[in-house]
Amino acid sequence: MQKENSSNLLIRNISELWTPEGLKAMAGPSMAQVRKIRDACIYIDKGQISWVGKESDLTASDSPLAQQALEGPTYDAQGRCCVPGFVDSHTHFVFAGWREDEFYQRAKGTAYMEIHKHGGGIQKSVNATREASLEELIHIGEGRLNTMLSLGITTVEGKSGYGLDIETEIRQLLAMRALSERREGPEIVPTFLGAHSIPPEFKGRPREFLAFLVEKALPRVKKDNLAHFVDIFCEEGVFGIEDSRWYLEKARAAGFALKVHADEVAPIGGTALAAELHATSADHLLKASDADIAKLAGSGTVACLLPLTAFNLQEPCANGRRFIDAGCAVALASDLNPGSCYSQSIPLIFALAVLNMGMTIEEALTALTLNGAAALDLSSHTGSLEPGKNADILLLNAPSPSHLAYHVGMNLVDTVFKRGTLVWPRSR
Repeated sequence: MQKENSSNLLIRNISELWTPEGLKAMAGPSMAQVRKIRDACIYIDKGQISWVGKESDLTASDSPLAQQALEGPTYDAQGRCCVPGFVDSHTHFVFAGWREDEFYQRAKGTAYMEIHKHGGGIQKSVNATREASLEELIHIGEGRLNTMLSLGITTVEGKSGYGLDIETEIRQLLAMRALSERREGPEIVPTFLGAHSIPPEFKGRPREFLAFLVEKALPRVKKDNLAHFVDIFCEEGVFGIEDSRWYLEKARAAGFALKVHADEVAPIGGTALAAELHATSADHLLKASDADIAKLAGSGTVACLLPLTAFNLQEPCANGRRFIDAGCAVALASDLNPGSCYSQSIPLIFALAVLNMGMTIEEALTALTLNGAAALDLSSHTGSLEPGKNADILLLNAPSPSHLAYHVGMNLVDTVFKRGTLVWPRSR
């Protein structure tokens, strides 16, 4: 019997199940401590995991839970392996317009910030997004969320940042809210990134623009509960350390959790600032110093590394081994955006993590599940396959999750459950 949308469901005949465990981010060597179960099954009740383990242990048990699980509806995994749903903890997926010309400029050697200085980069996306209606942004976002589901992403962060004015920034966040309310799919965690760049009307006056956001935008975002996080592009030529500190402290005082785009292009100390402020995550970190990484490790801030962006910018990926050996909790995410990384390829992230970043497959899995959830303040209820957590579950067309990196750039996701409901493929 297969009945995938029941309030309770037993997924059985799983060849191998891998999951990190815990209610918070795993740091340092603990990232490799992944529970592995052969011939596994998972029992789901009311959208949450009630039991996970060897199928033979469940069938041999005479407990009321085992009896309820074995007598109810089942889903046959047909020997596929199983992992938690992936958590993409850094994206800019609600935007309009394209920047394919910049991709080819960079391929010929033009630096990202050089394009930015001459009116390209973020400003080009701002111009297109300002012209898009709410309905258009919802439609665009819907298509990208469908692709995410096909890649096994069950939770995703979405940033504003392509408005740089109040109305467009709010419109991006409203599109995310509408997408959250109308569909079965990835859980969306919204982030306000009004401080993504300095708009032309505030050129040369970054602190004035940040004050404008503090006075006019943050109160409205908070009043309407449109974002959980506030983020800033702390970077040379955009927002410096002191301006970023001032803004983030104002945002925290207004009740927001913090994220920081840090040390992507130049080592100006954004990583240390994120650690100082105990931001939930510090993201990019390509140029972070050893001293700043050590500060990050002791702060509880998750190091969110974005290898697809480095790949697109033809930069060396952040050395994940360096962060893990320093004791950091590392997350991996896509940075899907129209400029520096028009990609949400989870399969390529796994390959880059193992081949270019010095990470083991177990560490990469932890980084894309439990630690990704921790980078969104969600690790208490998702990111691992444990009793009490949401039943966000993937079945893969492979005998073992070790194939996630081995099948370089190839999508192995066959079936996606979100809170116990089958959401991909819908035809099943």
